[in-house]
Amino acid sequence: MTDPRRIAASIASLYPEIARHGIAVSVADDPVSGDWLVTMRHKDHALSTHLGKDDADACIRGVQCASLGVQIGRFVENYCLSLGECPT
Repeated sequence: MTDPRRIAASIASLYPEIARHGIAVSVADDPVSGDWLVTMRHKDHALSTHLGKDDADACIRGVQCASLGVQIGRFVENYCLSLGECPT
């Protein structure tokens, strides 16, 4: 079984805007869906999204996860850029 900390580290390395904007990322197994639940947080804002097992394996191999990248972009745009709440 894949380690959620390893997935989070891979996500952070693939998407440097996470660290640049001070966003915390956590990954947990979602037994209901069988996917991973990726949660991004900054201050009082949070966004959770599902990451399929195959996509998680691709992230670990260093292949960008398109659907996750879209969610990260939305989080950065909504809470960091438009509200100005994240460091740049």
